[in-house]
Amino acid sequence: MTHPVFEALLPVVLLIALGYCVGRRGWVGAAATKDLSNLVFLVLAPALLFRTMSGVRVQDIDFRPVLVYFGAMWLVFGAVLWRLGLTRRAAVLGLAATFSNTLMIGVPLVGLAYGQRGLVTLFALVSLHAFVMLTMVTVVLEFAVLAEQQRAAGGSAAAALHWPARLRKLALTVARAGRASLLHPVPLPILCGLLFAQTGLQLPGVIDRPLQLLGAAFGPVALLLVGISLAGTALGGHWRVALGLMLMKNLLHPLVLALLGLALGFAGVPFAVMVLAASLPIGANVYLYAMRYRVAEEEVTAAIAMSTMLGVATVALVMALVPYLP
Repeated sequence: MTHPVFEALLPVVLLIALGYCVGRRGWVGAAATKDLSNLVFLVLAPALLFRTMSGVRVQDIDFRPVLVYFGAMWLVFGAVLWRLGLTRRAAVLGLAATFSNTLMIGVPLVGLAYGQRGLVTLFALVSLHAFVMLTMVTVVLEFAVLAEQQRAAGGSAAAALHWPARLRKLALTVARAGRASLLHPVPLPILCGLLFAQTGLQLPGVIDRPLQLLGAAFGPVALLLVGISLAGTALGGHWRVALGLMLMKNLLHPLVLALLGLALGFAGVPFAVMVLAASLPIGANVYLYAMRYRVAEEEVTAAIAMSTMLGVATVALVMALVPYLP
């Protein structure tokens, strides 16, 4: 009899490997990869997210494991800041150590491992993931920028006079980040689906069936796209930093979450889904922040690649251990 971990993980691995081969052969170019990414994020993902949540009542969702997830995330993130100090590099590396690829890899994997019930729990996390984490990291990064500027100015009185203007800029940046997170094509269809579900109405078949077909295409296309992207990524000379971030993201993060959840008495499928989500490879949004703040770009790129490639083994390990949780 096939082991459940093998059954859930093998299709994910095969599709990523197939995408990698496609990328290495050059069958899909850079322009087409960008178009595929837009298709996944702007069409397929919203269809899957909206349709899944359109039949879920808010009162049936257990948000407590999601809160534990964020608690573990901030413990690991805070540890990185404590170790490296309040700098842009520390904030970006801390984000890399805690921000999971919950959509491209998490959705197909959780769907195979835990079915519809697991997806509902994961989508509860996804709806808040970017808003909570990226908005708060933006705050930390902007404070890091202010601190670096203050240090560069030698803490002079003239530099101190510019703090009110800098704080106003910080508030505007955080407000823009929060707005962008809420209006992102990932949380928005989840929230719309939940709002529709509260009406008690059912999606007409003529709408439901196309959404079902689009949602079914999400997993395979997203995983192929992950493999294609990996084919064009090199570790370069940053493998030590990449290895450290991979170990923190793929193993330390789920370990901290599991210990925190067990200490608080959590159990069942929602808790297992959160542990699995914490073990997922580093999400691509981290690179966008590295690029935006012009720090650790090559290190983050290498870490995402290594985290994804070795994630096959680390996720398998976590999935094998999850059934032993209460």
